[in-house]
Amino acid sequence: MDDDLWTLIEPLLPSWPKKAPGPKPVGDRLCLQGILYVLYNDISWQLLPLALGFGSGQTCWRRLDRWHKAGVFEKAPHPARRATRGRRPGLDPGLC
Repeated sequence: MDDDLWTLIEPLLPSWPKKAPGPKPVGDRLCLQGILYVLYNDISWQLLPLALGFGSGQTCWRRLDRWHKAGVFEKAPHPARRATRGRRPGLDPGLC
């Protein structure tokens, strides 16, 4: 993902809770790249290669779900809003 695109997306994402349990999470940019990798390659979340450094598929799926619940996609620029309106594509890990 190029820097210009990330500059548009980053302000839309909610900050990570300071007192979140567990290890420090993968950064939002890397996690988003993992999400895009899964979608672009049409693979299940479980097949996201850990060697790429995006975190696990479960990590990316949870972050995507968190962003959706925070209304990130409703705040997105027009084409992304239109593409996601009224549905949550690919958010059920049990179907992958």
